[in-house]
Amino acid sequence: MMKTSDYIDRLFRAVAGLVLLLGLCTLPVSESRAMDIAILQSSDIAAYHEAVAGFKATGPIGAIYTEYDVQGDVEFGKKLARKVRASNASLVVAVGLKAALAAKMEIVDVPIVYMMILDPLKHHLTSANMTGTLLEVPVERQLKIIRMFLPPLRQLGTLYDPAKTASRVKEAARQASISGFQLTGLPVEGEKDLPQQLRALLSDAEALWLMPDSTVLTNESIRFILESALGHQIPIIGFSPEFTRLGALLSISVNYGDVGRETGLLAKRILDEGGLLPLNPMPIERLKITVNLKTAKFLGITFSKELTSLIDEAY
Repeated sequence: MMKTSDYIDRLFRAVAGLVLLLGLCTLPVSESRAMDIAILQSSDIAAYHEAVAGFKATGPIGAIYTEYDVQGDVEFGKKLARKVRASNASLVVAVGLKAALAAKMEIVDVPIVYMMILDPLKHHLTSANMTGTLLEVPVERQLKIIRMFLPPLRQLGTLYDPAKTASRVKEAARQASISGFQLTGLPVEGEKDLPQQLRALLSDAEALWLMPDSTVLTNESIRFILESALGHQIPIIGFSPEFTRLGALLSISVNYGDVGRETGLLAKRILDEGGLLPLNPMPIERLKITVNLKTAKFLGITFSKELTSLIDEAY
């Protein structure tokens, strides 16, 4: 008859063997596969490279990136997007409008996160598997900063092409009214309209607020607008440091690297949450404020130490 101690010993070894067997069965045969992320880039330009570098700095840890250049051609981008669709990509990063449009048309079952696109909703980048970040600064935040740097200001003016930016100007006027400003927008449908409309605007406005509009802002018109405004002692508020370098008093923009970094955090959150996408594109939290001190001195404008501390770059 088996002793109780022998029975317990055999039972223990049997259970230990079973546990070991189960453990071996649950161990992976190799380390888990690194996450694949496809980057579809509209073209080969420095701004996109800066954003992509920012994305990689904050995106999913250990991800393997495969990069594709659309070369400014949506049709070619669609071919690349089909290649991405056939790959093992867990997420697609679309950099620029043409890459995003190509991805939207060809990829429906993988999350797409876009960046470096002005007004993505205007271009209907609203698929169920698509979201991203906003390149432009929300109007209410711009108005708050304008109020901080120019406290007495009440009358703002802007120029716009009704065919391109009418809805944006209408929303800006609504937001301005809430913030205590009056925004006057005059239409410019072509280069011949610009001089007359600019003169009319400068006769009433206390500041000229530039908005992204390719009809109004061309290589030829930008310097004319800046010189005309300064000639009337009217400050200009722009949306790029380049405007500040050229003479605008103030510009409110985003840094391309920050766009990439915040898009990387968004992508990481989407993957961590099982592919759940926010309904609307996300604004960039970190803003870049640039000031032209020579212009400020010319206009007789001074800034407090508190405001100076908010300036990222001064010229």
